[in-house]
Amino acid sequence: MKKNLLLLAALMMSVVAISQTSKDTKRQKFVNDLLAKMTLEEKLGQLNLPASSDFVTGAVSSSDIAQKVKDGKVGGVFNIRSVTKIKELQEFAVNNTRLHIPLLFGMDVIHGYKTIFPIPLGMSATWDMPLIEKSARIAASEASADGIQWTFSPMVDLTRDPRWGRTSEGNGEDAFLSSAIAKAMVHGYQGDDLSAPNTIISCVKHYALYGAAEGGRDYNTTDMSRVRMYNEYFPPYKAAVDAGVGSVMVSFNEIDGVPASGNKWLVDDVLRKQWKFNGFVVSDYTGIPEMTNHGMGDFQAVNALALNAGVDMDMVGEGFLNTLKKSMGEGKVTLAQINKACERILLAKYDLGLFEDPYRYCNEQRSATEVFTASNRAEARKIASQSFVLLKNNNVLPIAAGKTIALVGPLADAKENMTGTWSVGAENSKSVSLLKGLTDAVGTNGKVVYAKGSNLEDDAEMQNRQTMFGKDIARDNRSADEMIKEALAVSANADVIVAAIGEGAESSGESASKSNIDIPEAQKRLLKALVATGKPVALVLFNGRPLTLSWEKENVPAILDVWFAGSEAGDAIADALLGKVNPSGKLSMSFPQNVGQIPVYYNHKNTGRPLTGKWFSKFQSNYIDVSNEPLYPFGYGLSYTKFEYGDVKVSSNALKGNQKLKVSVNVKNTGAVAGKEVVQLYIRDEVGSITRPVQELKGFDKIELAPGESKDVSFEITPELLKFYNGNLKFDWEAGDFQIMVGPNSKEVKTVKVTWSK
Repeated sequence: MKKNLLLLAALMMSVVAISQTSKDTKRQKFVNDLLAKMTLEEKLGQLNLPASSDFVTGAVSSSDIAQKVKDGKVGGVFNIRSVTKIKELQEFAVNNTRLHIPLLFGMDVIHGYKTIFPIPLGMSATWDMPLIEKSARIAASEASADGIQWTFSPMVDLTRDPRWGRTSEGNGEDAFLSSAIAKAMVHGYQGDDLSAPNTIISCVKHYALYGAAEGGRDYNTTDMSRVRMYNEYFPPYKAAVDAGVGSVMVSFNEIDGVPASGNKWLVDDVLRKQWKFNGFVVSDYTGIPEMTNHGMGDFQAVNALALNAGVDMDMVGEGFLNTLKKSMGEGKVTLAQINKACERILLAKYDLGLFEDPYRYCNEQRSATEVFTASNRAEARKIASQSFVLLKNNNVLPIAAGKTIALVGPLADAKENMTGTWSVGAENSKSVSLLKGLTDAVGTNGKVVYAKGSNLEDDAEMQNRQTMFGKDIARDNRSADEMIKEALAVSANADVIVAAIGEGAESSGESASKSNIDIPEAQKRLLKALVATGKPVALVLFNGRPLTLSWEKENVPAILDVWFAGSEAGDAIADALLGKVNPSGKLSMSFPQNVGQIPVYYNHKNTGRPLTGKWFSKFQSNYIDVSNEPLYPFGYGLSYTKFEYGDVKVSSNALKGNQKLKVSVNVKNTGAVAGKEVVQLYIRDEVGSITRPVQELKGFDKIELAPGESKDVSFEITPELLKFYNGNLKFDWEAGDFQIMVGPNSKEVKTVKVTWSK
């Protein structure tokens, strides 16, 4: 019987394989036949991705882009946000081009489309892969309902410098966590069938090393060893490729002296040959012509460089369209290269089902009924509440019912800022402010009083830079003293003060690097005045990056980091402040004590003179003015309850070869309320052929426990988890002693040592 079942299973697998091969053959034949009919100009047109010049509905034929589309000079368009306009342009392309090839429509759907979820750094703080995948699934469903077929997400650039503005778009400092998120996001966007009308192509970015820009300054130079690339910065990109991501965007920075947009080793050798990526590669916005500023040649030369490197699609630069024919005539590129790039674009369109039905994503009924729905907003509220990180709490939170709450701060009534950076599809006027969310939640069972308290910044121009793209916070023309005086008067009869303070939505994001990551002085003055009242103060921190909070940690009784939580931020924050939700977020990036510590990250290497005792110790690796420790470590986050960890247990202290190590720990909720805890597993490889980090995250499990409940949490470690790239860039593990660490964050761990031989 068992033998028959095995034979049946094998037969079924064989049928599936044959069916898939047949589909692949049909797909390839279709594209090959189409390529054979195309002129050189039409092929180059498929490689061209302009931004939309936008147009009035019903007037596409007279828009700037119409003639280019008609001439077959456009392969795709991005940043059109209306299903009606997309359908109109698609009809124009299909009906007015010689071969009727449909367009590909893309957009920056970064952390939601209309229903906005927390910024990616906040999402990563959930440590909850099903939730993260669900957010991408909802985003794909909404975007596809509005005609979008392609998103430029996820961004998985590892970053250890919070000065970099795009920290907000990534997943923090750790490759293991970011790799898990990359897989969840790709699957959330693409699902199991790209031709389904509610899925979209994912584009992992920015390949590669973009988060390591010198000085944390956007678009700046990056330089590192290949050992570091492969072990620390490459894994999240590779995880996305392994998950089947359909496209990859190359970064602005250089790698080994050659910009990513023209780096053949990066794109052809690593991405395509080593990682077997078979999707298409797109440049970043004008990334190809910008190589002239790097000193890589003139306009024609850099476009030939990009094609030779393996870039398939030129975003906005239009150099492929206008120079490659000449370069081909001069022998600098080949027709075979142009054909291959065109083939990859056409295959993506085929996979989306656009040749079968160009209007598959243009269902106006879906647009009217499936975007920004009540159910999607409810999910966004739930997901947002899971991203909050409780950094400190001296019995201030949650706020009991019946209290008078003074809500103070420039971000308290700033609904336009709740969605944070890169929320281009959002209708910010429909977002929920903290003032509305808290007032609605309290209702008649208490009272909320409000004062603005300060401007976002003392300097108006500095404030404008942080509130661009429709995210204005109206400036109050009163003096700082007058505003603080009003805030103190409002707070006088309150039981508790909630200070809504931090950065503006556009303080972080692209081209938003900062050398000073303190809370702005205007708001810090207000916060100090509120703390000086002696009343309980809860700082609700809005931020797109780790901030330097040394004074705040020392002096403010409670700190709840809410990042920028999305369109439902106000309601979600109110849920946490009032105890309807118990905060369970954990930091995915260390918070420095001051800017001078940067970079500070948990999985650093040791030195020959590590600090072995208390700071300060002469002739050991430390500062004379501040300790080596972060203000808040990677993985850190408190709860309204307490969790007690038992001793770490291992199945064996001595293993050999491919044996599996079972690691377990008992975790108990010793508090009075239910809560969620992220149990974290770290290892340290004590001796290696190259130096190894002092810690590496290798597992995590988010659990929920009722008061008094306990649970045994188990992890399995195999030699695969011990592998790293050695000095010869060989991916393997080495025998020796390993520290196995489990705890609630990277600092508070319990350790067991095991020996693993080959």
